[in-house]
Amino acid sequence: MYVLQSRWKQEGGALYYYGMRNKEHLFRNRVRLNRRQRAIIEALPCELTPAQQRTLGNLLGVQVVEEHMVRRVPKSLSEARFCTTCCANDFIIPGLEFDGEGRCPMCQTSRETRALKSVVPIVTQLPRAKKSRFDVAVFYTGGKDSTFLLYHLAKVLGLRVLALTWEIPYISPHAKASIEGAKKAFPNVEFLVRTVNADDLRRVYRKLLELSANTCACPSLAYVLFYPELVANRVPYFAAGNEPVQMLGLYYNHLAPRIAYSFPDNRFLQILVGLGRLLTLHPPLRRGQLHTLMTMKQLAYGDHPLKKISGYRSELVSNVVTALHEVPAFLPPLRRAIRTSSLTGHIPAFVQFDLDAACGGSYDWNKVRGILLTECGWVPPPDDKKALHTSCSIERCKDQSQFLRFYRCESKMIPFSAIEISLASRNCGRSREEMMYEIEHLLGFSLEELPECALMRGWAQQ
Repeated sequence: MYVLQSRWKQEGGALYYYGMRNKEHLFRNRVRLNRRQRAIIEALPCELTPAQQRTLGNLLGVQVVEEHMVRRVPKSLSEARFCTTCCANDFIIPGLEFDGEGRCPMCQTSRETRALKSVVPIVTQLPRAKKSRFDVAVFYTGGKDSTFLLYHLAKVLGLRVLALTWEIPYISPHAKASIEGAKKAFPNVEFLVRTVNADDLRRVYRKLLELSANTCACPSLAYVLFYPELVANRVPYFAAGNEPVQMLGLYYNHLAPRIAYSFPDNRFLQILVGLGRLLTLHPPLRRGQLHTLMTMKQLAYGDHPLKKISGYRSELVSNVVTALHEVPAFLPPLRRAIRTSSLTGHIPAFVQFDLDAACGGSYDWNKVRGILLTECGWVPPPDDKKALHTSCSIERCKDQSQFLRFYRCESKMIPFSAIEISLASRNCGRSREEMMYEIEHLLGFSLEELPECALMRGWAQQ
């Protein structure tokens, strides 16, 4: 009896693989079917004649297998197979493949992806602004990454920083306390806080629940709220301080191609963009400004047609954009700010500070934690073994919704935290035991509903 191999699913005239394949087939998750192959696939499970086996060709033995060859999908962490060099496993990433040495695809390609640092320009220093009270802006949540970035900009580099925070109903108590601690620790930082009308926010959250099964709209809603402020104050830069594994995770989730990581330094592409600007009577762009315009235009107008065709469309961002359009009043200020900044050239450049470099060569969580506690007034979560995403009370709900949708082959997006924790386990200064504890107890990789999910749904739907 022949059947479709586990994690392969027929979608129209193609088969799609819900998993992460080995190096040689890393992004070959879609296989087209001809008419006769499609008819055979639709009839499975069944016995196959020699003629049908010949029709399937290379699909036989890979996508279509005998019943006893079907791979089992683990139902718990205890049943999972683990990578031999990191903590990736086929429970948190269903459909994860392994090579002959037991390595996952991320470890198989670690050498080739070493240079993939960021999809926005990486900087180590910024000039002092001459036409603004601020040198740089930061979206500040009270979490570990944004607090460390704030420390690096304000204390290490001595810049005039505008810290932007939008209050969400799910902000954790320790993140609130960390924000208050930062206000005391950084006297040269100006803090700006915005709160969204509760009824409008519920409309966004309800739509997100429908589309993504969670209500996470960060940082997209922050961009919508604060971009007009950045333009009005002529802030020259706004900085991201994502962990290196978050940026690299975009590649493994097939959300950013290799060229996206080299685009900021590709002179030929920059010249082409500059010519387009000149021909349309717009001033040329500084490094990072194109990334800002692309980010803001996607939120204001939706995905560009070319992005849809390319195959690098982000389900996560597209769902947030759809949800934001549930409150049309959000969009006119953003669109006006986009037009004004594009015409005048006063566009805050989107840049990334390399946290590896800021830590002296490699991002070490234990070292960062010590700085946060002694220099920043940071308050850790109750379980201080948590290292990923520490500012939101429903972070586990987002993890679980992404995990369940991928586990059930309902979404093509691999859970972000699954990729990030796997990559981080190789070089973040934490032991395998600490990482395993975080996977099992602190992240959302569970087939059973988490208590926090009732809180998330209750606020959004009341």
